Amino acid sequence: MAPEIDLPGPVSLIDNTKGQLVVNPEALKILSAITQPVVVVAIVGLYRTGKSYLMNKLAGKKNGFSLGSTVRSHTKGIWMWCVPHPKKPEHTLVLLDTEGLGDIEKGDNENDSWIFALAVLLSSTFVYNSMGTINQQAMDQLHYVTELTDRIKANSSPGNNSVEDSADFVSFFPAFVWTLRDFTLELKVDGEPITADDYLELSLKLRKGTDKKSKSFNDPRLCIRKFFPNRKCFIFDWPAHKKYLARLEQLKEEELNPDFIEQVAEFCSYILSHSNVKTLSGGIPVNGPRLESLVLTYVNAISSGDLPCMENAVLALAQIENSAAVEKAIAHYEQQMGQKVQLPTETLQELLDLHRDSEREAIEVFMKNSFKDVDQTFQRKLGAQLEAKRDDFCKQNSKASSDCCMALLQDIFGPLEEDVKQGTFSKPGGYRLFIQKQEELKKKYYQVPRKGIQAEEVLKKYLESKEDVADALLQTDQSLSEKEKAIEVERIKAESAEAAKKMLEEIQKKNEQMMEQKEKSYQEHVKQLTEKMERDRAQLMAEQEKTLALKLQEQERLLKEGFKNESQRLQKEIRDIQMRSKSRQPTCHIL
Repeated sequence: MAPEIDLPGPVSLIDNTKGQLVVNPEALKILSAITQPVVVVAIVGLYRTGKSYLMNKLAGKKNGFSLGSTVRSHTKGIWMWCVPHPKKPEHTLVLLDTEGLGDIEKGDNENDSWIFALAVLLSSTFVYNSMGTINQQAMDQLHYVTELTDRIKANSSPGNNSVEDSADFVSFFPAFVWTLRDFTLELKVDGEPITADDYLELSLKLRKGTDKKSKSFNDPRLCIRKFFPNRKCFIFDWPAHKKYLARLEQLKEEELNPDFIEQVAEFCSYILSHSNVKTLSGGIPVNGPRLESLVLTYVNAISSGDLPCMENAVLALAQIENSAAVEKAIAHYEQQMGQKVQLPTETLQELLDLHRDSEREAIEVFMKNSFKDVDQTFQRKLGAQLEAKRDDFCKQNSKASSDCCMALLQDIFGPLEEDVKQGTFSKPGGYRLFIQKQEELKKKYYQVPRKGIQAEEVLKKYLESKEDVADALLQTDQSLSEKEKAIEVERIKAESAEAAKKMLEEIQKKNEQMMEQKEKSYQEHVKQLTEKMERDRAQLMAEQEKTLALKLQEQERLLKEGFKNESQRLQKEIRDIQMRSKSRQPTCHIL
């Protein structure tokens, strides 16, 4: 079970100092410790519209995000509050409260536009908070949404124009929730009651015409409809009498408007129940360290004068995580081999079988922890490291076997060597006695188990080193005729040739085993990669189908409203997405 992060209060995530956005290292440290998936809810809106109050309610606290009580914007930059998700066990709720838009003290809207864009990029649910009704003034104040194509890139390809690029926004963008504060209208159309969602859709209807006024009217509405097909609306009455609003967070519940209390509860229930885990392209869930990486990548891009690119952010994160995935896989391999292998192994095949089992598990660890491994760059690195580890184990195994055999030979043949020094065999018949004793000791050597793969070679080299001794005993043994000595010399040569042949066959067998293991290793990499690619492909298709379904739904609305040209443009976007998704299918490049 992953540890929960429950901050006692909000911390600054991104400071806004003299128009410069700077990431707070302390906030990044907090994110790096969150191993659970995160549900990220960001709220944006004009300053002094009560955004912080709603965020405190989502945190289940009365106080936290600063509400302020004057006409000056109180929150600066983006503040973060991480709490255990009240409705999703093993999840963390990350609340982002943003600096109020439109603060006259800032002098320009450049900073506001980046705050707005960052809130969109980082959240899984994006709450836009405004006062009163959705009229043209409210739409004009939401001009930031029309600037998103100038502030954000979906893809890094230089050939993509802004229209093609923005077509992919839907697959990255969060759910959109519009909260209307101090709402006084009665929700009715032609005398019939309507829902807040109906009111939002009616407010987003386009105006027919191609003149400048119609374009100005339609642009923000088209952008909301295009970028945020998954949208929701909530209305809120006045929370209390105007004279109490300055100390809203100190008011007791009985002092608040009962309708407002009910509306806030409905809003919180919906957000907590329906807000999804923040995901990357391909449905990859975001945890604290991944959110940390996104924050850094986006803010660094803005600071360097570039546009935040969603694809680049994902690839930068993939570089970090895939490197870590290789390290985790290698650590798992080393742990498994350390537990399973007892050197020396009786045969090379025994070691290779243990390697193959540990390698398979290591590849599984890598596959589980990696994503977006373009051209399988990191998987190839893993393969090379696993091969090097295998070769190192083979060397260790050979040395362990050699050391074991040398010690064993010294123990078994030591007394025989001492007898030779003492002249025990320097007598008539001594040579045959020496050979007989040597054969007995060889049998004793062979009977000892787990000598390892060097048993024959070490014995052969040892016996070769004693050939001069045997030859001297042979030549000085007066009980043997010259003919018998010649026959014995030929026998020794034949035995030596047979031993050399056996060694050659053994080396050839080992080479064949290593080649077979290399092929099995390659097949294991391909097998697991193919399975992962199938899963990724299925996830990509599901994500695409969801995106296309939302776009088709919006296209039908436009057609129904009589906006044929806009409907056709959306249809072209749908076709473009389908074509690009085919070209982005993951491919296998293990070799």
